[in-house]
Amino acid sequence: MEEVYDLIVVGAGPAGIFASISAAKNNKKVLLIEKMPQIALKLKATGGGKCNLTNTLSKDEFIEKFGKSGRFIKDALENFSKDDLIKLFASMGVDTIARDGFRIFPINHSSTIILEALEKELERLKIQTKISIKIKNIEKIGELFFVNTTTETFKSKNLVLSTGGLGYPTLGATGDGYKFATDFGHKVTQTHPAMMPLFTKEKNFASCKADTIAKAVLKVNIPKYKNLKLIGDLIFTAQGLRGPVILDFAREITPILASYDEVPLLINFFKGKNEEEIYKHLKDEILKNPTNTILQNLETLLASSVASEILNMCEISFDLRFKQIEGFKREKLIKTLAWTPFTIVGHDGFKQAMITRGGVSLKEIDSKTMQSRLVEGLYFCGELVDIDGPCGGYNLQWSFSSGFLAGKLKKI
Repeated sequence: MEEVYDLIVVGAGPAGIFASISAAKNNKKVLLIEKMPQIALKLKATGGGKCNLTNTLSKDEFIEKFGKSGRFIKDALENFSKDDLIKLFASMGVDTIARDGFRIFPINHSSTIILEALEKELERLKIQTKISIKIKNIEKIGELFFVNTTTETFKSKNLVLSTGGLGYPTLGATGDGYKFATDFGHKVTQTHPAMMPLFTKEKNFASCKADTIAKAVLKVNIPKYKNLKLIGDLIFTAQGLRGPVILDFAREITPILASYDEVPLLINFFKGKNEEEIYKHLKDEILKNPTNTILQNLETLLASSVASEILNMCEISFDLRFKQIEGFKREKLIKTLAWTPFTIVGHDGFKQAMITRGGVSLKEIDSKTMQSRLVEGLYFCGELVDIDGPCGGYNLQWSFSSGFLAGKLKKI
């Protein structure tokens, strides 16, 4: 008689692994299928290989960071919280730490220890894992799911799709799960790359690559999107901008770029200081050091390279004192210091995108179980669904929690 599993999990990333662990802990016979030659390749690369697992926020604060999708993730977090995650990893021999009081990492800041612990746990729970498996299609006939691969067919009473999104195709992301979902009648919302560096029209700040701007304030200079504002650390690149605030802002920018050829941004490099406060600072500096040049004045606020580029934008000589600058140029300088204009013109697509914005529609998934509202026994979790959060462990915690809930195989 052919083997029938209680559960087949397609995709051995964090969500799929935790769905498998959850089901196996309830004595279910599980098969975990991965198309790549190794499990959890993207997890291994996350956070530059340091693996930011989650963060210290309370459940309500955590949920708030997901915006409109926050209500949907509530059940998954209640079923498997950050505390549950930390305890589970501790039981696998992995201690965690939040050195900055916010982001939680494995104590040695290495994703390798996480991967090794998960592999041992899969083995301990006798979860059958098959790698380098290419799936042709998946269908449901009667009460069973048939996963048809290039070499054989696997049967199961339940199916979890946890194939991830489209980010980092070199690590296996090709959007297979979207096709499997639509084959079962599910709708997939428009997808966009998210969490990656952005390209700007302005290249003059490329010389400032070594300088990080702490707590820069960014806003979109389009009336329709005037409420889009973020604060965080920013880094200049040869092609534009990167850094934590850019990775987060990219989640909002890429869908806008799909409608507009370019997106004008305004950036405040002074932690939100307004024109009046900047002017007062300069006046105070001039009083203290009346012979200093405008560049020397600005260097009390900004890195020299950034100050130089802003003066270039305003066509002001570095060696002039503030009082020697023409009135209209002084006015322009203060305005530019308060809000420096940049124009986002593109990005590298999914090539460097850490996550995908968009995915399987939440309207067709039950948040209390992660089961499809269309097909009984079909479950979704992780990045495959239309949920994405900011940098800082949000997306990994969502993957762990949604996977663990899906693996409980609760019915609607």
